[in-house]
Amino acid sequence: MSTSASAPVPDRVPSSPARQDAKEAADGLDETMRRDFVVVVPAFDEAPVIAETVRALRGAFEAYRLHGDVLLIDDGSTDGTADIALEAAKGWERFEVVRHRSNRGKTEAMLTASLRSERTYMVLYDADLQHDPDEIPRFLRALQEGWDIVTGRKIGEYDKRGVSSVYNALSRRVFRVPVSDLNSMKAFRREILDEVTLRHDWHRFFVVLAHSRGWSVTEIDITLHPRRAGVSKYQGPGRVVVGVLDLLSVAFLMRFGRKPLLFFGVPGTVMLGLGVGVGLVALWLRFVEGFGFRPFLYLVILMVTVGVLLIGVGFLGELVAQSREEAAMQHRLEHRRRPG
Repeated sequence: MSTSASAPVPDRVPSSPARQDAKEAADGLDETMRRDFVVVVPAFDEAPVIAETVRALRGAFEAYRLHGDVLLIDDGSTDGTADIALEAAKGWERFEVVRHRSNRGKTEAMLTASLRSERTYMVLYDADLQHDPDEIPRFLRALQEGWDIVTGRKIGEYDKRGVSSVYNALSRRVFRVPVSDLNSMKAFRREILDEVTLRHDWHRFFVVLAHSRGWSVTEIDITLHPRRAGVSKYQGPGRVVVGVLDLLSVAFLMRFGRKPLLFFGVPGTVMLGLGVGVGLVALWLRFVEGFGFRPFLYLVILMVTVGVLLIGVGFLGELVAQSREEAAMQHRLEHRRRPG
């Protein structure tokens, strides 16, 4: 379900004072880039701040002569976030609200926006105003220079800095991405979402997955401000546990998703080989030394059974991986046949 801002034009929203670095970036944008983008604002129960967010975005668009779209994804809010946003955006023709019936998360908000918009570029902007909308022309300028993805490197003090630093450091070590902050404001080509598979809460790994497929990535410094109102939706020790488990899941899929037999087959073969070796030792002891040792028999049975099972699971994984690749190829062929 979607709702657009109504047509009546209220008093003109005053433009925000132009920041010099943002103004220089905006001055360097060509007319295509000024229009061919959509700012995506995921929002869940952001009634205390959403009107100010909308006014700030509108002021920035006017100050820097931007003519793209703004798409607010109301992610199952129960506090009237969407209605407040629409009231604040009256007369802004490029503003639109799309509503989720239930809270799905930021990943699903990104995917909904990619299906809703036909713009070439997307700018992911949080509704809490912890980042200035003045950053938008800086992201667009970097995209215009040829980068596929531009991420923001947060500058300033914030509550979760320690946890965020550890998480980003671990991600860089595991995935070897050329950016230092994976979970911040970002801008990118919309078509990347057609190629990268994102599961729930995997917006944190969007850059990782895209970079692994060859899309170029860079980062720019952006200031992080304290939240002006409302409460963060990403807090508590549970988020840390979920983040670590998701990181392990993504790392596993990136390394073995296309070659599951490497993960299961290697230890299975080792276990099977050890079972055969122990069996030969048991036979030597029984028929040459005349000494039977029953625990050896149990150990051989255990090793051979586990080895065969692991190899079997590896082959089943290969069948699943092959089916997935064939489905992906069929999707690409259908996409290529679409008119236009």
